[in-house]
Amino acid sequence: METASRTHRFLSADLYTAGYRVVGKVSVSAGGLYATVNDPTKSHIEVHDARLARIHMPTKLVDRFEAVRLIKTHIHALCVARREDLGPAAIVRGGYTNVASLPVRLTSSVYETEGKLEVMGRFDFAALVADATRNFIPLFDCLLTAILIPNLKMESPAILFNWEHIDMMASLNQRVKEEK
Repeated sequence: METASRTHRFLSADLYTAGYRVVGKVSVSAGGLYATVNDPTKSHIEVHDARLARIHMPTKLVDRFEAVRLIKTHIHALCVARREDLGPAAIVRGGYTNVASLPVRLTSSVYETEGKLEVMGRFDFAALVADATRNFIPLFDCLLTAILIPNLKMESPAILFNWEHIDMMASLNQRVKEEK
């Protein structure tokens, strides 16, 4: 195992792939988890003190390792216990101070997430998904649910969702109200 420099610290995180839930600690720099997963120079992430569970039985421990390595493109979502664990607000928000909170539902082939997407200025979906500088985008006050396994639910103050897996995005403000 590589020796971490003094500028790194460990953060607890839940990582979700198509088949597994991995709970452990990720070594991050001052930029937080957001900067670590969006670092274009590394295609993997290392999780220490990792506990693995299959998605269809998310609370049953399958195995435990000192460290596991995950390919970032195969990670659907990363959940953290505190919003601050994503990193400094200036990095997570891209340097913007005036943001609007847009309630959204994101779906992938395995998960759906409801939460708040923070947008700068007017919302532009095409610009958001075309942003090649980040594959993982932050959502706040979230509920992640496995589509085919509804007993897998994860509430989190902050989730990083992988744009490469997005099938659909819907603004909850545009939900059609039922007629009575």
